[in-house]
Amino acid sequence: MAIVKMKRLRVIAMASCREELLRQLQRLGCVEIREPESAGADWSGLLERERSRLAETRAALADVNAALSAVKKYADVREGMFPQRQAVTQTEFLSGTAADRARAASARVSELVQTASQLQAEEGRLLAKQASLVPWKWLDMPLELTGTVHTAFLPGVCPAAADLGALRQALGETACELLEISADKQQRYCLLVCHRAEEAQALDILRTRGFSAVSFQGLTGTPAENLRRLEGELQENRGRQTETADALRKSGADWDTLRLYADRLRSDTALEEGNENLLTDGTILFFEGWAPADRLQGVGALLDHLGCAWEAEDPKADEYPDVPVRLRNNWFSRPLNMVTDMYALPVYGSLDPNPLMAPFFILFYGIMMADMGYGLLMLAMGLFLWKKKVRGTMDYMGGLLVLCGISTFVVGALTGGFFGDFLSQLAKLIDPKSTFALPYLFTPLTDTMAILIGSLVLGFVQILTGMVISFVKKARDGHIMDGIWDEGTWWVIFLGGGLAVLGIGNVAGYPAVLILGILMLIIGSSRNAKGFGKVTSVFGAVYNGVTGYFSDIMSYSRLMALMLSGSIIASVFNQLGAVTGNVIAFVIISALGNALNFALNLLGCYVHDLRLQCLEFFNRFYESGGKPFRPLAYQTNYVEIKEEH
Repeated sequence: MAIVKMKRLRVIAMASCREELLRQLQRLGCVEIREPESAGADWSGLLERERSRLAETRAALADVNAALSAVKKYADVREGMFPQRQAVTQTEFLSGTAADRARAASARVSELVQTASQLQAEEGRLLAKQASLVPWKWLDMPLELTGTVHTAFLPGVCPAAADLGALRQALGETACELLEISADKQQRYCLLVCHRAEEAQALDILRTRGFSAVSFQGLTGTPAENLRRLEGELQENRGRQTETADALRKSGADWDTLRLYADRLRSDTALEEGNENLLTDGTILFFEGWAPADRLQGVGALLDHLGCAWEAEDPKADEYPDVPVRLRNNWFSRPLNMVTDMYALPVYGSLDPNPLMAPFFILFYGIMMADMGYGLLMLAMGLFLWKKKVRGTMDYMGGLLVLCGISTFVVGALTGGFFGDFLSQLAKLIDPKSTFALPYLFTPLTDTMAILIGSLVLGFVQILTGMVISFVKKARDGHIMDGIWDEGTWWVIFLGGGLAVLGIGNVAGYPAVLILGILMLIIGSSRNAKGFGKVTSVFGAVYNGVTGYFSDIMSYSRLMALMLSGSIIASVFNQLGAVTGNVIAFVIISALGNALNFALNLLGCYVHDLRLQCLEFFNRFYESGGKPFRPLAYQTNYVEIKEEH
């Protein structure tokens, strides 16, 4: 239950074994390759980077992901919320035959997707052309005919509100005729027939009144003939689209192959990213990195097998901020990685907060939720996630739901809550004379003050725990006097205040221990100040200490507040259901209300618990800012690589 100890690696190898070296390191999955910090110094400054295939690999991965999206869309693949990972061996994962098959499938799907896109675009073009010709379908004249030697035929449109009589009148004595072919809500479709000598004059007159000529460039035959041809082309297009969609649906058989290849490319991308951090002159290569100390033997055996020269050393104290961090926790504290990852990783060389935080977080969550029914729901949700073998954050969430569900059930048993007072209300509906009630030690509605005091006491205990941890850290780092003047002073003050309240330890009627604590506070706060600064430092220490500790402790009143609010809301919905006097209606209303209450509290309790840990607990000892350990390893989303025997 600690931060894993790391070793800095420096490796020199023959450039000829680059590929095998990277593959074997990826197989081990425990070495983070970094750009050498000494690359500009000594001989290593003579080395250069070798061009990697990172861009090509990323492009191939993008193509495969696009193919997977297309297959999922057209083949209607159902993955579910928690898709199962396909178990494969390392040999199957790295198989060249499988990769070739996947590349062919990806290319085939990509071609089909491109064809489908082109056909859809072509259909849109044909539909647009069809829509433009429909208003002219009654024009029994070839569209390529523009007139005779002396006569011009000019199709055009004008606004639907235009008065054709007025337009004809405006043409006056010109040798023109304006014929209406059709009309809709937007436009009138007309044919202007006029003498060629007066064509320009007629167009000038009509343009001022909203008329505009229409061109059917590239079309021959009558509109009706063109519409029949377009309908045939549309039918052919839609047939090809159906064929393409059928082919894409059949590509669902390549689903597993493509997913395996996507993970292979994802892992190759990680490998190429590591490759970019290698320096080489064509003959040798050099890199630096980090590896867990407990895995160094396996790493060293591999490097020796490949004929590498290497060294490993412990990081220096001034290097700690740059050392990658990996947490190693047991089943109890591991789910709290979800909280730590959300906040920030601890810096290397500091304390892992998870084992210290876990008991408080789990207990506080149970106190705030405090219902046996809600606890059982959380437990079921956590076991469901565990059964699905989810990974990452969801894995942590599953473990956290189980632990907090148990805590919620236990506290709920102490308060007698099972979906509020659901069972009591149900018993009264069935038998109005029933006095059934679950046994309880205390309840939020009748023991509010006791719960509040208990919450503040638990908060005080956690704050004291944080102070103890801070004191131990300072002592370990050789700053024990700082611990005595900082944490030790307030311990004496807290003890003195408690004894004074109880009337114990008074000397000549004065609280001796409390006075000693105040003197320590005055001396300790001013020990590094000079002149008038001693006065201001004492005043600041007293004010900040009193107000800070008071507000921090009072912050834990939220434990009582959320327990009380959750219990009241559940009871209100149960009472609303009981008002109906019908068991079925009661169950429905209660279920809906408790579901809403459960969902709100599930998130609300987590947020408030997180706040208590991060603000009231962590700020006393936690050193954040650690960098996550990112070793060169297989990166998979769809498959699980199993051990080969």
